[in-house]
Amino acid sequence: MSLDKGTKEEITKKFQLHQKDTGSADVQIAIMTEKVTELTEHLKRNPKDHATRLALLKLVGQRRRLLDYLNKTDTHRYTVLLNKLNLRK
Repeated sequence: MSLDKGTKEEITKKFQLHQKDTGSADVQIAIMTEKVTELTEHLKRNPKDHATRLALLKLVGQRRRLLDYLNKTDTHRYTVLLNKLNLRK
């Protein structure tokens, strides 16, 4: 259920801040959002998979913390990222 290498590279290239950026908050949030989407689709097909439901809740919480950090440090990047990923806040 994890993302394949090609998908991660594609997301990284789209959201990186500079050429060698692979771990900024923007990239991490974008990768987590893709994982959340994938896990949500999985849970629609398999509603009794409670282990995946727990993993999804942990991932959403981690993404929320990163978004809060980004909002505190750079509000402009935060709002741009929310618009790019179509996230509510």
